[in-house]
Amino acid sequence: MSDSNLTETRKCQSCKKTESESAPLRNCSRCKSAIYCSRDCQKTDWKAHKKVCASSAQANTGSASQSTTDANATQSTKVLDTYRLRLDDDYTFTGDVHADSIYGGATDGGCAGFRRFLKRVERKPDLLPRWWTPAKAEECIRHLGYAVEKHDVVEHYGNNLMPMQLRMFGEQVLGTGPGGQKGAAMMKLQMDIEGGSGVASHLDFSALLRN
Repeated sequence: MSDSNLTETRKCQSCKKTESESAPLRNCSRCKSAIYCSRDCQKTDWKAHKKVCASSAQANTGSASQSTTDANATQSTKVLDTYRLRLDDDYTFTGDVHADSIYGGATDGGCAGFRRFLKRVERKPDLLPRWWTPAKAEECIRHLGYAVEKHDVVEHYGNNLMPMQLRMFGEQVLGTGPGGQKGAAMMKLQMDIEGGSGVASHLDFSALLRN
């Protein structure tokens, strides 16, 4: 029996498309177990996958002795999710698509676009935690995966205000909200579109990455 017969062929969990060298599959960025060929397939399968995803992600959290590592991973994920949510906001609210992102069909999986965002974060004083290093940045890039939507952020963090906090953090980095709008105007538009309500208050953005 050949080695190829001993190796299980990976297939997209949604459409069952077989992985190939020209069309690699990507793991779900949260649980690392489900694999998909595209963001559309991930979205299609999300309703069925989300419960399994949550339990798998919790099982992968590790022991209490790894609490510092887990906290650092959460902080890195907030930086990552700020970028991913901004991509989805730009597309949803204004139709803007960044050519070097996963929305623009970037051949590198959107890594170049995220690196560009990270450089802007790193130029802002006191936004990143003290332990942040170039190696941590590369580790964060490896977990880029797919874009996220507002409901993904709420469910992942268990906090209805987290999307707003990530959006405001993104404005601190980029200088504007989604679509080039300032935060106050864009926040009202987002709340109107999403049917939400609330009041944006002053946030300590460096503290966002410590919580």
